[in-house]
Amino acid sequence: MIIQYAEQVAAALLERKESLAVAESSTGGLILSLLTDVPGASAWLRGGLVAYTNDAKRTLLHVPDDVLSVHGAVSAEAALAMARGAQRLFSATWALGETGVAGPQTGRRSAKPAGLTFIAISGGTGGAPLERTRQIVLPHPGDRVATKQAFAEAALDLLLEALRNPPS
Repeated sequence: MIIQYAEQVAAALLERKESLAVAESSTGGLILSLLTDVPGASAWLRGGLVAYTNDAKRTLLHVPDDVLSVHGAVSAEAALAMARGAQRLFSATWALGETGVAGPQTGRRSAKPAGLTFIAISGGTGGAPLERTRQIVLPHPGDRVATKQAFAEAALDLLLEALRNPPS
């Protein structure tokens, strides 16, 4: 199913002659990997990065300090700021931002549970840009790989939904 999402995103972007950038955190590059597996990705994929730490989010994507201090790195606000940052950085029509807690938690504990992610998209052409966020909470996060795949699938689903229902 997840491969079909990536292929559908590619087809929609090609049809619309638009481009995409990705900023990931807890998925560790999985979303970008899935997208680059689609033949011809260079026609619509501008680039992406993994901003795993707050410093990377702040420095590379220009996520504001107040977003990180007030809402935290795992928040809708941070995901949207990451998407906006990737869109600017790569000059893309659309951008996707993802940040979450894949788990299992070790060492420093977060108040936010394993299995929580926030996904955001920013983009579109014409009128006002479309911005959407979605919170995903997995009830029983299993192994880290399965959780990251669930996060990536949810991200591609949100993007596909936006591409199919763009702002008018």
